Amino acid sequence: MTTPPQGPPPAPEWAPEHEVTTEAAAGLIAGRFPELAGAPVEPLAVGWDNTVFLVGGEWVFRFPRRRIAVPGVEREIAVLPAIAPRLPLPIPAPRFAAGPSEEFPWPFWGGRMIPGRELAEAGPGADRTVLAAQVGAFLRTLHDPVLAAEAGKGLPHDPMERSDPAVRAARTLPRLDSLVRLGVWERDPAVMGFLAEAAGRRPPAGNPVIVHGDLHVRHVLLDSAGRAAGVIDWGDVCLANPAVDLAVAYAGFAGAARAALLDAYGPVPPDREAAARVLALNLSATLAEWAASTGRATLLAEALAGIGRALSG
Repeated sequence: MTTPPQGPPPAPEWAPEHEVTTEAAAGLIAGRFPELAGAPVEPLAVGWDNTVFLVGGEWVFRFPRRRIAVPGVEREIAVLPAIAPRLPLPIPAPRFAAGPSEEFPWPFWGGRMIPGRELAEAGPGADRTVLAAQVGAFLRTLHDPVLAAEAGKGLPHDPMERSDPAVRAARTLPRLDSLVRLGVWERDPAVMGFLAEAAGRRPPAGNPVIVHGDLHVRHVLLDSAGRAAGVIDWGDVCLANPAVDLAVAYAGFAGAARAALLDAYGPVPPDREAAARVLALNLSATLAEWAASTGRATLLAEALAGIGRALSG
């Protein structure tokens, strides 16, 4: 006879360690930045690592939800102002930055809002070709070795091991198991075989560059015409192989759209492509698990589509 587990079930890994309410955010912002005192504060978005508020209809403030996110917040404050003027699409740039205090134990910051909607909300039928070319050109500029030499000092090297296909394949399998248990995905022999083969792969060759580090369909913003409006959420910015960001080419785009992205970006060696496809599966499975567990139907549909795109030609 199996003894049932005692006590409450373990908290999901995305559970906050420090939840900031709207009232608390308003007080923290007013206390550190008096010029914003009295400005309306509205909830804007919630992710695994940050709670985001819109202040005065103009400024977006990011508060860490988990201690693991704090180094990323510090990197955003340090690096984004240096690289933002160099990139062909808008990215957040801290205008207000606050260190830890008695009122809030971690740093937080605010920058001008980048209007737009997530690529995850575009729907599977949207034409992504023009958007893909813009993303490819953006990544080509971001991955310029000169930018890494001039603005990458002090950044860690791939701290999440996202360019290592063996590591990412191993971490994807439990995500897929969870999707099966949740009843939202059926095992695909092609996916399982690809991940088994990836377990023997080494990280791709090439010098590290500045990467966004977590580039997926929630972090590319679109305008009302479906063109790129910006790239957000840079908490995983680091130095790494370009494959880390190229995952979005395989999770977010397929067919003519992917070809447009890669044409704008430039040649991708086979070992880099393979690592990008593994990470595309990993990120898509992770987003799908979170979406299925938290009732985000639109994101779930997009993330499951990303699993399908990842291995498409």
